[in-house]
Amino acid sequence: MRYHLKLIGLFIRASAQQELAYRANFLISLLHSLLNFGTGLLGLLVLFEQVEAIRGWDFASTLAVLGVYLTVGAVRDLFIGPSLDALTGINGDIWAGRLDFTLMRPVDIQFWSSFRQWRLLAVFDLALGAGVLAKAIFELGAAVTASHLITFLILLGSGMITFYAVQLAFTGLMFWNPGMLFSWVFNGIFQMARYPVRLYPGGLRLALTWIVPVGVITTLPAQALTGDVPALTLVGSLFLAAALFTGASLLFRTGLRRYASASS
Repeated sequence: MRYHLKLIGLFIRASAQQELAYRANFLISLLHSLLNFGTGLLGLLVLFEQVEAIRGWDFASTLAVLGVYLTVGAVRDLFIGPSLDALTGINGDIWAGRLDFTLMRPVDIQFWSSFRQWRLLAVFDLALGAGVLAKAIFELGAAVTASHLITFLILLGSGMITFYAVQLAFTGLMFWNPGMLFSWVFNGIFQMARYPVRLYPGGLRLALTWIVPVGVITTLPAQALTGDVPALTLVGSLFLAAALFTGASLLFRTGLRRYASASS
């Protein structure tokens, strides 16, 4: 564990030197964060100017979903996205054959591929997500108890593991078709996670819950703040996160065996 933490520290320092070398990165990242936050919040304000609640979701509870979405998205932009995306695409390590050098390193390939690149300016997104969550909890008021917060934190953690597992699985598919950007497909679908899945039509709602579980990632933790999560659902989400993580790791390592090095 100490060895891996030391490696993460080295990854962060190297990424910081690379990212902070250009002042424009700061302004671009800040603008991107504000636009992402502003478009999500504006959509909610416009929606709830017309109605008080939609299918049981009022402004405060829907704001909590947005807060979870921004928080998970910030974690993705912080290290999951930059690290795994470096493998994909025509310029990625798989297509270009640069994965050869990674395979020669004395470190677990999945760990290296998941933590090696960091976009530290994503902390702005993380701060905005935390701020939205704090505002949502304030709006919910006395409805939020200590047990609700504990359940929320557990579901938020399992949701992040689920998100990582899905992202890893989509990245693993690149070994079968290096030219297809599977992770970009998932990133597009994840945009729908900024709203509660119950707001979507029946077929789409089922797809966002059971096929690509973005509802489990964002909607379920937000529900915990109002106490609407049964104990069985809580346990099920933990098993789902563990199963997806195990399956995604197996898919990634199976795909890795199909990798044809640049020298072969």
